[in-house]
Amino acid sequence: MACLGLGALLCFLSAAQAQVVSTRIWPARDYTRVTIESKSKLEYTLFTVKDPDRLVLDLESASLGAALAELHGKVVADDPYIEKLRVGRNRPGVVRVVLDLKTEVSAQAFSLKPVAGYGHRLVLDIYPLVAPDPLAALIDQTEKAAAAAAAPAREDETLPGKTPGKAVVTRLATIVIDAGHGGEDPGALGRHGSREKDITLNIARRLKALVDAEPNMRALLTRDGDYFLPLHMRVDKARKVRADLFVSVHADAFVRPHARGSSVFALSGKRATSEAARWLARKENEADLIGGVNLGVKDRYLAQTLLDLSQTATIDHSLRLGSSVLRELGQVNRLHKARVEQASFAVLKAPDVPSILVETAFISNPDEERRLNDDAYQDKLARAVLVGIRQYLAKNPPRPGSPLALN
Repeated sequence: MACLGLGALLCFLSAAQAQVVSTRIWPARDYTRVTIESKSKLEYTLFTVKDPDRLVLDLESASLGAALAELHGKVVADDPYIEKLRVGRNRPGVVRVVLDLKTEVSAQAFSLKPVAGYGHRLVLDIYPLVAPDPLAALIDQTEKAAAAAAAPAREDETLPGKTPGKAVVTRLATIVIDAGHGGEDPGALGRHGSREKDITLNIARRLKALVDAEPNMRALLTRDGDYFLPLHMRVDKARKVRADLFVSVHADAFVRPHARGSSVFALSGKRATSEAARWLARKENEADLIGGVNLGVKDRYLAQTLLDLSQTATIDHSLRLGSSVLRELGQVNRLHKARVEQASFAVLKAPDVPSILVETAFISNPDEERRLNDDAYQDKLARAVLVGIRQYLAKNPPRPGSPLALN
């Protein structure tokens, strides 16, 4: 309908407002993310208010529709940082979002261009003022496990003249397990609606439980919930805990639905070992674009193009680990490739941690998608990876001097 006179002016003003189409909140201990998706780019101002601690986000020329008005209802009680949230019209042309905080935080906001089915996104990331120390948490976990193991047995558990046949462990291998994708980034999608991010988290949790049950290993998950972690944060977590090994779990898709089988990848110091490996690395590296990262924050690991001598040795050990894991996966699923492939995967760029990326199966294959959703099959995949890790460590014991060495 045409607009005339004053109606034309009102019509123009309405059209100039950015229409919010969706809002999401992804709470996690690492950080909480608030996403506001709109049809056009949102202009904004972010500032903090003290006593009590609040974040204020002013949205310029934004329409206060249902999607934005309902944002307050998406705050969950166990969000580590947001106590409650309210949205309202602050002044003509400005919608104000106020977040009441549970603690002091460090926040950053940035805009993302449309990608992978998303429109324009305004992202607000809320970090703790003091970042949690994954190494301290892992040491605490280790000490509790050691104390439990050292507890005296009950009289009926040990017969006279018998000594427990438990091996003495003086060094725990630290295994960092990375569930691919998460949060804003669903990863690959199956024909029947399965999301890679859910499959990978389930398998990663199962693998962690198996690793923690080993007498000489301890595991750390890069994420233990449905939220996105930028690739550099995954690498940083492995380095901060001085990990012995890094295993990234995936379940990818390919353009041809009949593609099937398991694969293992390591970092390449030169070029990809195949066109398929190069294609997959490029696709996995795009996770940051979909999940959303602040491009104003530089990362020294993912930007590096030259590999030093220490990383060359790390790649050699990555290939050894990958071969052990691939061999065991072949007992559970057919192999897509019979050797460990290599390409420039950003998530594998820790210079001093042997790292592999495990493609458990093709979620784009209907048969493999069905099996990937089966609990028993997920257990088999996790156990195969564990056995591969165990075999690698038997031939390549963890280096001494780790903060997790037991006294």
